[in-house]
Amino acid sequence: MTRFPPVWVGTRRQGGTPTAAIGSILAVVLLISGCSAGADAAPSGGSFDFVAPGGRTDIVYDPPETRGTIGELAGPDLMEEGKTTALADYDGKVVVINLWGQWCGPCRGEADDLEEVYEATRERGVQFLGINVRDPQKDKAQDFVVDNDVTYPSIYDPSMRTLIALGGNYPTSVIPSTLVLDRQHR
Repeated sequence: MTRFPPVWVGTRRQGGTPTAAIGSILAVVLLISGCSAGADAAPSGGSFDFVAPGGRTDIVYDPPETRGTIGELAGPDLMEEGKTTALADYDGKVVVINLWGQWCGPCRGEADDLEEVYEATRERGVQFLGINVRDPQKDKAQDFVVDNDVTYPSIYDPSMRTLIALGGNYPTSVIPSTLVLDRQHR
């Protein structure tokens, strides 16, 4: 008996395997191989280990007497046109500064938690101040605030110029970032 090569009919080969099935199998194989860890991956059991710029992994709390205050931090309010929001608006309060962007997955994940802590601590003299960065479309950042019920103010700073107040050594590539300033804004 003579065998003939398979004949293509539409999207299926007669006498062969359906091409849709081959495509599906190939997609699954690629997906699984893309999710596998490489030889240099270190399993961390579902935790995230922060490594600061320069490779530092320790957290250092400077004693209050050695901390300086940050510079003048102010910028246009994200939600209220024509208004300037400034750190100086919160003299005598502990201020939690959160750098965020609507494009940032971890920022989306922490929004509810930050709002919850803000609501729980604001009557004790704690003020939250967001700084929205790298969002060239203001309306998208505003939608993020509305959609996530964020009630504390944010400065709109797509160019990140307000961060000059934090000093030249602040790693501006680390978004989200949260800073806690004492009542003297140190």
